[in-house]
Amino acid sequence: MIDIQKYLDKSPALADVLKLKPTVWLNPNLMPASQAWDEISFSLEDIIDADQRLRRFAPLLMEYFPDTRADGGLIESELREIPEMAGSLSSQSDFQGRLFLKMDSHLPVGGSVKARGGIYEVLHYAEQLAMEHNLLKEEDNYSVLAQPEQRKLFSQYTIQVGSTGNLGLSIGIISSALAFKVIVHMSADAKQWKKDLLRSKGVVVKEYAGDFSAAVAQGRADSLADSGSYFVDDENSVNLFLGYAVAALRIKEQMRQLDILPTNNRPAIFYIPCGVGGAPGGITFGLKKLFGDAVHVFFVEPTHVPGMLLGMATGLHNEISVKDFGLDGKTEADGLAVGRSSGFVGRLMEPLLSGIFTIEDADLFTYLRALDQREQIRIEPSAAAAFAGPVGLFRYESAKRYLAELQLADTHDIIHVVWATGGNLVPAEIMNAYLA
Repeated sequence: MIDIQKYLDKSPALADVLKLKPTVWLNPNLMPASQAWDEISFSLEDIIDADQRLRRFAPLLMEYFPDTRADGGLIESELREIPEMAGSLSSQSDFQGRLFLKMDSHLPVGGSVKARGGIYEVLHYAEQLAMEHNLLKEEDNYSVLAQPEQRKLFSQYTIQVGSTGNLGLSIGIISSALAFKVIVHMSADAKQWKKDLLRSKGVVVKEYAGDFSAAVAQGRADSLADSGSYFVDDENSVNLFLGYAVAALRIKEQMRQLDILPTNNRPAIFYIPCGVGGAPGGITFGLKKLFGDAVHVFFVEPTHVPGMLLGMATGLHNEISVKDFGLDGKTEADGLAVGRSSGFVGRLMEPLLSGIFTIEDADLFTYLRALDQREQIRIEPSAAAAFAGPVGLFRYESAKRYLAELQLADTHDIIHVVWATGGNLVPAEIMNAYLA
């Protein structure tokens, strides 16, 4: 039994969280970047290694996925300024600064942020298998993996993953393209169109009446029982985490080209939707490693499923679920419908993350429609959650104090980056329903 009052005394923001009221929790364990790395074993070299592996696979990706050819086989998305949307946010709060959208909603292959970490992990495993069987050397052109002998090898192995949707899509699409057998264990929150798309790719989809954690647990158990199976563990995977972290290297170059590289005098604030935590956690690690205290990162979660917020605020991480606090865990943001966060990621975020905003489901659609009307960009509800961040930063008193502590002469100089995590693969009729 959770002693709720104990945690309310420790973190007053939890009172609003438990009332399902949109709010912000500021992380009391945030450290200056120079101190944070004493707590973390991963390095910049780990991110660079992951980036180089993805670059080795570029020739193969161009062969299988023509939409990667424009970027030379890299799975990358645009960083775009959205001034009309900034105007819309200014009408809702005292929002100031320049607003940018990181369009992982339009990433090639997977159409979501999961195309980064998910595809990276499968490629990492494929490289390992091929090298162990003397079918690949690091200096080879990796398009050799499209040859019959290599595909026959992959077809003898199974990739399994538990998912609410987008990770399953990315894992299913890349694994089936490489000739692996694929099983995706999907929770009750997963959208039907995502299940249908996976099945059209030859992926086996197993459906569960329970939540994300139940699907992951069953997938992990099934995979352990099969010596020829590899489980992509969304709760604990280092390879997923590092694949997501590569985004920081890519966005650094994009920010340089746009002349908006963050500095302490002109910081960048990032807002990333959060489910189990792997993707936003990996991105945060990369951003803080590259930019240090010149960047500030906030996660955004639904009011009914603030799993990471409760895990970090209590210090219990994956030992508790939102249901332990009387929350139902229901949301239209299927990618964020995770009631028990990753303890692996939550602990890594303790010295790095600035805080977490929460958002009501109705506002997901308000922001989704505004972005379509103002900028002609379409994203899914989970991705639209991120817009609660820049609005909340200028709305909540504790967030305003956080801004004041930055001692900025002019908040108009702040670079705000909203991370759009998915949407490009949403069928037109479903997107039209969202917009309606």
